[in-house]
Amino acid sequence: MSDRGRLFVAVIPPVGVLDMLETVPRDAHPDVRYTTRDQWHITLRFLGDADIDEAAAALQRVVAPAVDVSLGPRVERLGRTVAMVPCAGLDTVAAEVRSATADIEHPLEARAFVGHLTIARMKNARRCPATGFELAATFAATELQLVRSHLAREGARYEVVASRPLTRR
Repeated sequence: MSDRGRLFVAVIPPVGVLDMLETVPRDAHPDVRYTTRDQWHITLRFLGDADIDEAAAALQRVVAPAVDVSLGPRVERLGRTVAMVPCAGLDTVAAEVRSATADIEHPLEARAFVGHLTIARMKNARRCPATGFELAATFAATELQLVRSHLAREGARYEVVASRPLTRR
């Protein structure tokens, strides 16, 4: 029997960007749960409960160039429940990931890719204290990660199970 997991393909920012993200205010609010440094990533495609070996093989079929990613210029809302930092520059890579993983478990979403890094999740909160905080960074995305999500009461724990370098420019 093959190993399965709740999987997604992501770009994980470099250490310097993670350090900068730690400056985002994390004021206590009963209905706001902030994500942690080890959870910060940009999801390119959610695969759901999928076979890890099949997903890793699909990841190796992705052919995309390394790209510059821009974060910012401030923390914003995405829908009613997410505070996030917008990111630009990954649309082409996300499209290649979508194509290479089209036959993997979770149905392809009809909506367009929206690049973002989640800062907090809100439940019954009208606002997140971090919303509006200004920050900006640019980094080179040089690698894709296949990540397994382990859900827990205190939040998800992520485990990188495979990676794929993006081609050099």
